[in-house]
Amino acid sequence: MEFTGFGEYAVDFFDGLVGDNSKAYWDDHKQVYLSDVRAPMEALLAVLEPEFGRGKVFRPYRDVRFSRDKTPYKDHCGGVVELGRGGGAHYVQLGTEGLFVAGGSFAMASDQLSRYRESVADDVRGGVLRTLIADLVGRGWELRGDVLKRAPRGFPPDHPRIDLLKYRRIYLARTWPPDDLLHEPGCLDRVRSAWRELNPLVEWCADHIGLTGIGFR
Repeated sequence: MEFTGFGEYAVDFFDGLVGDNSKAYWDDHKQVYLSDVRAPMEALLAVLEPEFGRGKVFRPYRDVRFSRDKTPYKDHCGGVVELGRGGGAHYVQLGTEGLFVAGGSFAMASDQLSRYRESVADDVRGGVLRTLIADLVGRGWELRGDVLKRAPRGFPPDHPRIDLLKYRRIYLARTWPPDDLLHEPGCLDRVRSAWRELNPLVEWCADHIGLTGIGFR
């Protein structure tokens, strides 16, 4: 499958959806979504598969069961290659803000969070994480995630890596605003290069967080 860039109306589709997140808008513009957004995202992941593994495109429908926001459709299209939920992932997303790329651990079950904190607290493993994050932030990546206001139970507030210990999910991300490259084959190189930069963090998550339900020794 060949990737030639996202379609001409990909961003326009999401701009319109933000203004009118309704089934009527979706039905009227569904073909644009399929041809300019969904198909290119699938092609992008297919081309990247030999290097990063098999990816999947997320469904466009929001889960509104437990949300006050009942708008039915996501205002973006995301694709992911992951070891397993929480265990290290590469992510790419297209929306109104342009191209968003990220990597890390986007959700941790309780056992994964315990392994994460144990690894961060360790001088060797935690020191590696600190160094690779500093390197990526220095290259323009932004550290994101869910952060506790206080030190997690069992860890002193003055721990040298208490800032990292407070994370309940942790990833690095960057965004490229909509530009001509988004609609060209060169967009593939942008994502591929970004994912390669993120490899050290994704691999750290895979090695030290792993899959939920898996015991590490």
